[in-house]
Amino acid sequence: MKRITNLTIGTIGVCAATLMIFSASRADQPASLAFVKEIPPGYRDWRLISVAHEEDDLHSFAAVLGNDTAIAAYRAGTLPYPDGTIIAALHYRHAVSDENNKIFGKEQSFVAGTPTNIQFMVKDSKKYAATRGWGFGHFNNDGKPGDEKLMQSCFPCHQREKDRDLVFTKYAP
Repeated sequence: MKRITNLTIGTIGVCAATLMIFSASRADQPASLAFVKEIPPGYRDWRLISVAHEEDDLHSFAAVLGNDTAIAAYRAGTLPYPDGTIIAALHYRHAVSDENNKIFGKEQSFVAGTPTNIQFMVKDSKKYAATRGWGFGHFNNDGKPGDEKLMQSCFPCHQREKDRDLVFTKYAP
């Protein structure tokens, strides 16, 4: 009986040591990442935070919107952003406006063309603890979430913006 007890205690000790070593080796890696899987309702009624224009391959415009929590935090300069903050970026192709250019008499007008995707940042410090409290979502034009490989690129890029709680866009009142 004593032999079985010693064997059991020894096995438990080895398992615990293995678990601690495994956990320590993964300490520098984020825990299982959680992404925003559903488009937040009512986002098209949110207020404008700013607009963005991306050149090169993207060649797109974006309207960056925020829910009431986001707008209040932007206006107050609150950092870090409080839980419940949601920021949306509605992306469109950059398009020449022939109609406007006829009126202006030269090519100078560009407008939002076809929509390309919608991206969200959702602040929930418990649910998204592995990514400093932010959940990231990317939805294709059909409303379906982007693939997980694409989503894994969000946090590494945003974490470079530590001084502004991972948020790139500044408020344009």
